[in-house]
Amino acid sequence: MHTPASMVMGIVFAPLGLVLVFTAAITPQWREGQARLGMTGPGSLPRSGAKGQGTGVRSGSVEALVLLRSDGLWESCLQVAHSELKQCWPVAGAYQRDPRVRLAQGLVLSALFLCGTGIVLACIGVRCWTDLPLRGVAASGGLLVVLAGLLSLTALGVYTHNLGRLGMEDSGPRFPHLSLHPAGSLYFAWLGSCIQVLGGSALLLSFKQPRCPSCPERIPACPACREIGSKPETEVYEISC
Repeated sequence: MHTPASMVMGIVFAPLGLVLVFTAAITPQWREGQARLGMTGPGSLPRSGAKGQGTGVRSGSVEALVLLRSDGLWESCLQVAHSELKQCWPVAGAYQRDPRVRLAQGLVLSALFLCGTGIVLACIGVRCWTDLPLRGVAASGGLLVVLAGLLSLTALGVYTHNLGRLGMEDSGPRFPHLSLHPAGSLYFAWLGSCIQVLGGSALLLSFKQPRCPSCPERIPACPACREIGSKPETEVYEISC
């Protein structure tokens, strides 16, 4: 059968959006920033920090240590600039307890589940191996994909709007000059969410039943429709012996 272009677009865009959102959800680059720590004193010696925090670099009488911090929904990382020293850990403390972070986590998990379910329904509904697709099933899958995209966009909006304030109540003494800004995973999530909405909207067009101009009214377009309409009318004669 000739699969409608809207179904093809939806069945391609929906998994692509799911992969992008899932990749963003498991990576710790939703926000990132750097803080410069220093210690003054004549003849300062290099300081060895804890694992993942690295070694201070002596420059004259000032020892400067630049730390790069990145946070995701479920993982945070700390790295010493210009070195391979890096340590990651599950989110904890004020950042984990922040209700806006928990809201974003719940919305993203719900979006991933809805999008996966919608893709399964769409695959069942499209049925490329048969002549007639199940348009209602495909469109229902598209509706779930659109809802998933909207949930992801909501989570991203909440996180981005409060990006600089999430879990920063008790980190002032530790990172006095930490400035945070959006990171790569956040952009991946935005892109994936928009693709989900586009793909789901394309699948929603399956609710519209196409009509065949040469067929009688209230008969959906189908390959057999034109054949029936093109056949000449036959007359039936009764023969009695």
